[in-house]
Amino acid sequence: MRIVITGASGNVGSAVLRRLGGPGHHELVGIARRPPADGTFPGVQWVRADLSRDDDGRLGRAFAGADSVVHLAWGFQPSHREPYLRALGVGGTARVVDACVASGVRHLVHMSSVGAYSPRHDDAPVDETWPTEGVRSSMYSRHKSAAERLLDDLEQAEPQVVVSRMRPGIVGQRGAASGLLRYGLPALVPSVALRHVPLLPLDRGLSVPMVHADDVAEAVALVLESRTPGPFNLAAAPPVSAEHVAEALGARLVHVPSASLRAVVSASWHARLQPLDPGWIDLAYAVPLLDTTRALTQLGWMPTTDATSVLAETVAGMQDAESGATAVLRPRTVVAGLARAARRGPVSTRRTT
Repeated sequence: MRIVITGASGNVGSAVLRRLGGPGHHELVGIARRPPADGTFPGVQWVRADLSRDDDGRLGRAFAGADSVVHLAWGFQPSHREPYLRALGVGGTARVVDACVASGVRHLVHMSSVGAYSPRHDDAPVDETWPTEGVRSSMYSRHKSAAERLLDDLEQAEPQVVVSRMRPGIVGQRGAASGLLRYGLPALVPSVALRHVPLLPLDRGLSVPMVHADDVAEAVALVLESRTPGPFNLAAAPPVSAEHVAEALGARLVHVPSASLRAVVSASWHARLQPLDPGWIDLAYAVPLLDTTRALTQLGWMPTTDATSVLAETVAGMQDAESGATAVLRPRTVVAGLARAARRGPVSTRRTT
């Protein structure tokens, strides 16, 4: 198959390329704003494109002759520039949808998220019929929900296009640790500081789904093979709790109500002291747990790594400053972070190039 993958150089994209790549498997086209060096992923043809902007036809040219498009591209920073993040996430999804229709692509696999779901009522896992109206105080959640509406419109207007929606929990892997840490930790704080966290202030009520990037990639491969339409929850057991996070960090958990934690995060974010916007705190305590029965019965998918192992692997990667060979997953160092901030401003406000 000829498969085009947007956001192919990121956390999930790197895992998808590993899963789908190799001699004689598929013809893969990776789309990224900053493609990696030649040879990073052997056999992948790269196309440079910025999905936050109207393209010059390059998406249509890249999609020409494709059997499937896997849409992974999304943005998390700069968190103080919501119009840009919306242009990339929601606008980028609209551009991908339009290019698929114009190019005659018959299968679109969209990477949605547990973050698209409406707030939970309790800790009972929800299936794919749970409303996807998002958590309104979270930028990320609002945008993921808006992207779901675009897919609803596509299914109504173009019934010949098979639309598959993957809705994973938090996706982790060791090789993405530097990239993930860059989104939430000030550049001045070294990765090794995570080895010396004596106390972890979190609300004990935290309970979130998590899954390994390789397991998400396996689900993508299965849905590409079967062309099964509809949404699929992806998560591993058990749900990740505040106690699990403290254990992974080797810290003692100190219960702090989520409202108090949010106030601190909000104040420090507005003061430009750290890049994590307070909507992420709201999202962490609102997202439902996931029932993955449909992925099992329709795709034959089961996670191979339990959630606490995914957490431990990802945290260890953060502590070790583990990185990947792409711009998104590049090594994170204090010197590089401060130099980049001096040239282009803090990650939470800087403009893309």
